[in-house]
Amino acid sequence: MNKYSRITGTGSFLPPKRVTNAELAAQLAATGVETSDEWIVERTGIRARHFAEPEVSTSDLGVQAARNALEAAGRKPSDVDLIIVATSTPDMVFPSSATILQNKLGIAGCAAFDVQAVCSGFVYALTVADAMVRTGSAKCALVIGAEVFSRILDFGDRTTCVLFGDGAGAVVLEASDTPGILASDLHADGKHVEILCVPGTVFGGKVHGNPLLRMDGQAVFKLAVGVLEEAARATLAKAGKTEADIDWLIPHQANIRIMQGTAKKLKLPMDKLVVTVDQHGNTSAASIPLALDVAVRSGKVRKGDTLMLEGVGGGFTWGAVLLDF
Repeated sequence: MNKYSRITGTGSFLPPKRVTNAELAAQLAATGVETSDEWIVERTGIRARHFAEPEVSTSDLGVQAARNALEAAGRKPSDVDLIIVATSTPDMVFPSSATILQNKLGIAGCAAFDVQAVCSGFVYALTVADAMVRTGSAKCALVIGAEVFSRILDFGDRTTCVLFGDGAGAVVLEASDTPGILASDLHADGKHVEILCVPGTVFGGKVHGNPLLRMDGQAVFKLAVGVLEEAARATLAKAGKTEADIDWLIPHQANIRIMQGTAKKLKLPMDKLVVTVDQHGNTSAASIPLALDVAVRSGKVRKGDTLMLEGVGGGFTWGAVLLDF
C-alpha cells in the first residue's frame, strides 16, 4: 500500500477558437436572441469562452491536457497505470472517453474509465484516484476533466448558452512518501435532478426527450453557495485544518458571484480566490484542473501551498478536496 498520493504535474488545453461576449451576442442576434457583453459580465463575470470545432472531441482536448501534465511531471505515457476522465460530454455512448484517450496516448493495459458527476466530476475523479493510489492499485494516475459543452447548449436560451465553454485540464497523481491529498468530501442529492440536466436519451436510434441543457439558475445559485461551504468545512475538519491554512481557493468556475460568495463564507480574502471564469466560462468538469494549471503556470500556486478545490454540479453533486501542492 502507498501512504499518500500527490500531484506532480498539471496541464490544460483550450480549443483555439475564442469567442468574446460581443461576438457571441452578434451571433445570437442573427437568430433573434438578445444579449450583450454588459448583461453577461454583470450576471456571471464571463467575458469570453472557447468553442471546439465540430471535428474535435472531448478525448482530443483531454489528450492534449494530459500530455502537458505528463511533461510537467517529467513522466512518459508508459509510466501511467490509471486514467480517469471526468466528463459529461463523452465522445460516444460507449466506450469511455478514457479508453479512447488511452489509445491516443499510445498506451494499453492500464485501467481507464470515465466519471460522470457533471461540474463536480474532477473532484470526484481526484478522490477516486487518490483512494486507488493509497491502496496500491495505481502508482501514477492521469486525472482529467474534459468537456465540449458547446454541443449540448440551446442557443435560443440566453440564460444558459452564454455560460459554458469547452476545454480540458489534467493532473498527474503519484504515490508519495509525503502528504499531498489531505482530505476530501463528496455528496449528491438526486431530488434536485430537474434544476440542471440534459434530459434527452438515445432510444431505438432516435433522441427521446430534450438533448440540450436545461437549468434553473436561481435554484442552482441558492443550493451552490451553501453546499460548497459545508463541503469545504467538512474537508478541513477531516484534515485537522482551518480556513487560515488555505493558501488558494480553486472552485468550479461557474459564476463569479457563487465563487465570491463561497470565499466570503470561508472568510478568505478575494486575492486568495483563483478566477478563470472570465476567460473560460463554465467548462464543467474541466474548470477546476484548468484553473489549477493556469494558477501553477502563472506562478500563483507554488510548491508547498495548501489548496482547496471544490465543485458543484448537476445531479445534484458537490464536493471538495484539500491538498498540499
